[in-house]
Amino acid sequence: MTLLDLLPSIGHAAPRRFDPAIWPTTASSDEDGRLCVGGMSLSDIADEFGTPAYVIDETDFRHRARRYRTALRDVEIAYAGKSLLTTAVARWAREEGLGVGICSPGELAVALAGGVDPSRIVMHGNTTSPDELRDAVAVGVGRLVLDSSLDIAYLAGPARRHQRVLIRVTPDTDIHGYRAVTAGISDPKPGFTLTGGHAAEAVRAVLAHPILDLIGLHCHLGSQVSDPARYGEAIRRLVAAMADIRAHHGVILTELNIGGGHAVPYLREDPELDLDELAGVIEDALDEACAAERFPRPAVVVEPGRGISVRAGVTLYRICSVKTRPNGHTVVAVDGGISDNPRVALGGARYTVALANRHARTERRAVTVAGRHGEAGNEIARDVELPADIRAGDLLAVAGTGSYHHSMASNYTMVGRPPLVAVSGGRARELVRRETIADLLVRDCG
Repeated sequence: MTLLDLLPSIGHAAPRRFDPAIWPTTASSDEDGRLCVGGMSLSDIADEFGTPAYVIDETDFRHRARRYRTALRDVEIAYAGKSLLTTAVARWAREEGLGVGICSPGELAVALAGGVDPSRIVMHGNTTSPDELRDAVAVGVGRLVLDSSLDIAYLAGPARRHQRVLIRVTPDTDIHGYRAVTAGISDPKPGFTLTGGHAAEAVRAVLAHPILDLIGLHCHLGSQVSDPARYGEAIRRLVAAMADIRAHHGVILTELNIGGGHAVPYLREDPELDLDELAGVIEDALDEACAAERFPRPAVVVEPGRGISVRAGVTLYRICSVKTRPNGHTVVAVDGGISDNPRVALGGARYTVALANRHARTERRAVTVAGRHGEAGNEIARDVELPADIRAGDLLAVAGTGSYHHSMASNYTMVGRPPLVAVSGGRARELVRRETIADLLVRDCG
């Protein structure tokens, strides 16, 4: 028997607190122990919209966007739409004064439908087709980031008016003995290396087409970068590259885009990129590099995606069964899995999980939350602490799912993708409806 069994009123007097570094800033529990976000009980949302369901806290999203603008006052913020993008999310970003970074025709269409000014859109090329580049130029996309020689050749053809472009480079940073794997010479991602003259060749190719206006350089250091010094080193190297371009071609580049990849915590012990420290590093690196090269200070752009949207998102699952194996390990099976969260199987992502529909009145124990697809790697979370009395029908909430969940969801085993439900001020509204079997069949031409 627990203290809560003896004194059940304690549960009502002591609502749970949720760490805003992991959960939405509005997360709290009501007197019945139900987890609430945006003034809405997640149990009520699950009852209305079903499970699995993605819930996105509009207040939290806007709060994180404003935090970027406050901390990085002299930096342009372009929200990376690949983390999470719908017409409503694009509108939130626009209303908070952010541009939007996109990398596909679909994302471009959604950003425009959300009212984003085309001049505030940064489009990334990555094996981009001539038709895709033509469409981007036609709508007046503000900046195109060129990742390959083919991008340059393709773009030079359809451009009928001056188009501003940046060249993506890989600065091969190595800070404190840690090589940025996704930014090095062996990087499988697109972009031109500064070493070996590849970036210089790209610069010459762009400048050979007078219709293309080369305005700057772009880089991406990777994902979950927690050390701001890496961005400082990238700035120093790229400003030096800009100075070389000026010396060889007489062209002064005016924009430096240092990408995103900002670390956010999924578990309590995870590191986080400090935005105030990043602001100081950017200022110091610009001052140092521009003074050393006698180069005019370029405008800086950052492209956070996960840093803005991830903590605004919570995914809801209904428990289908609870089984204890002979070795004593407990497996909690839920009604979702790889189809709505592939990140665990793809990269071993780890999450914070909470019981969402009631007070827990027992001790906690380590369990594995498994998905519905029945194969190796089909897990939502491993070794997470949940109440020992969890049972079928209970509701689980998984924090930190506002990025790369809705955008990476699939129809694996012909399961429809979950709805995306926005909450704010005690109201819930569906941004994207649940995918139905009819939706799956309508594309089947057999």
